[in-house]
Amino acid sequence: MNPIERLWEEIKRHLSWECFGNLDELRTVIWQRLEKLNTSIVASITGWGFILDALFVSGFS
Repeated sequence: MNPIERLWEEIKRHLSWECFGNLDELRTVIWQRLEKLNTSIVASITGWGFILDALFVSGFS
């Protein structure tokens, strides 16, 4: 599973019982959820130990 899939899984978890009248309403709610995320939240959702270890070893910052 790609890290972005884990992020979308988290976003969709909050939308599972919502009903939207149109696509714009859905977009608005998704943007609201995304705006609540900060770097540490995204890292905790998407960061797997082996990915973080590989980035550290590679010197990526």
